[in-house]
Amino acid sequence: MASNAFAGLLNSSADRHSLLDDVQGIVAGSMLAVLGVSLLSGAGVLAGGTAGLAFLAHYATGLSFGLCFFVVNLPFYYLAFRRLGAAFTIKTFAAIALTSVLSEFISGFISMAHVDPVAGALFGGLVIGAGMLALFRHRASLGGIGILALYIQDRFGWRAGFVQLGFDGIILALSFFVASPFIIACSVLGAIVLNLTIAINHRKDRYIAM
Repeated sequence: MASNAFAGLLNSSADRHSLLDDVQGIVAGSMLAVLGVSLLSGAGVLAGGTAGLAFLAHYATGLSFGLCFFVVNLPFYYLAFRRLGAAFTIKTFAAIALTSVLSEFISGFISMAHVDPVAGALFGGLVIGAGMLALFRHRASLGGIGILALYIQDRFGWRAGFVQLGFDGIILALSFFVASPFIIACSVLGAIVLNLTIAINHRKDRYIAM
């Protein structure tokens, strides 16, 4: 009986992930996100969403990105639970915690001595986008403003896309205090690459596994 239950945790199907599938997807997605963040950080480039807020806090205070990223996301877990359920919230917490922890240690294994800001934005945005795709396909995310935008849309009827654009605009405006216009332009480029990667490759009608 116990062996059958254990086998059920490992067996996946065309429309449902196994526990092993989810663990692998969350670990892989988090590792890709950390690598992308390292490229952005090495180039001094910012990001949008809660990652952008974490970068702002990191550059302004000198605190580690991993700690800032974890703390910035704390208020969004309640919204994730209300909007998308317990399973999504638990997986998202695991992804954010793992990303935060890995961000603390990756510099000891991978050194970004010099990263051109344009190259960092292009490659960093692409790698983070790939990591987020892996997380999305396992019903997880890196938390943040996207969840808040969905909540505001449900509560007040404001379109989520415009809400998220407004928040990213605020983050971009705040970045003028810690970055040059060139770095901000590179940050916009990285955000475009990241969002295009997700928009082109993530469609529920093409990928149905839960």
